Amino acid sequence: MPKNLDYGVRIGMSALALLSLAGCAARPAEAVTEERPVVLTTFTVLADIAANVGGDHIQVESITKAGAEIHGYEPTPGDVAKASKADLILDNGLNLESWFAQFVEAVDVPHVVVTEGIDVIDIAGDAYAGLPNPHAWMSPANVEIYVENVVRAFGELAPEHADDFAMNAEAYKAELRDIRTELTDALSVLPQNQRALVTCEGAFSYLARDAGLTEVYIWPVNAEQQATPKQMAAVIDFVRANDVPAVFCESTVSDKPMQQVVSATDAVYGGVLYVDSLSEAGGPVPTYLDLIRHDADTIVAALTGGAR
Repeated sequence: MPKNLDYGVRIGMSALALLSLAGCAARPAEAVTEERPVVLTTFTVLADIAANVGGDHIQVESITKAGAEIHGYEPTPGDVAKASKADLILDNGLNLESWFAQFVEAVDVPHVVVTEGIDVIDIAGDAYAGLPNPHAWMSPANVEIYVENVVRAFGELAPEHADDFAMNAEAYKAELRDIRTELTDALSVLPQNQRALVTCEGAFSYLARDAGLTEVYIWPVNAEQQATPKQMAAVIDFVRANDVPAVFCESTVSDKPMQQVVSATDAVYGGVLYVDSLSEAGGPVPTYLDLIRHDADTIVAALTGGAR
């Protein structure tokens, strides 16, 4: 239950005493609203996934804001203050939040790593070779595991609502399966050599595995964002050799390097993909389901000719 519940009860009792002394009637017990546990997540995608499980029983907030680059984020004193009042923190793990270890040391709050149980894919190249690719949420199949981990965590935090968490999770997982099926079915028409997902960052290993695509990227993680001549040449050679119809880049980085690939090949620029952050409420990807569906639709349209 929330840490500040006892404090809230004491304040409430004091207020009732004052009202009684003043001859005022207290509110009926049934009018008192439930105080929800506060759960903090490290980024907006995870916050949305968790909110779908928690429903009306959990207050979920993200440390980082919509549109933020998660890899190099630097926590503020305000972030630490907010976290110290939370009842639980959820993080992705897999080295995504390089800033997180020191962050949690500053607060006495339990945390859960939601990638527990994921079949991890390692980064294949450059200085990051052998490290786990952290972008596991880019697979709808993996997000089902995220959801199961959140259900367990929330069930311990608010056991009186465990059945609701489980019910919310099953409905959410059904939507994830629908998106995955739509993606794989739509891409089944592509020739084998064109079944490639070429992006700026290597953030799509898990989505590529789901969809049966070969992943090719300029740099492994957005922490670099500087393409070397060797990286550019390798991507251009691959696109040419396999007649890849379209290439993509992520919303949080410049697409200039990928536009150079387009200029040097017959590929078209297939569009912007979203990975590390949701958009604001009025934007193109305000929820995780919107994000993964947008990316799937953009990839399918470009690789199967819809973007030409």
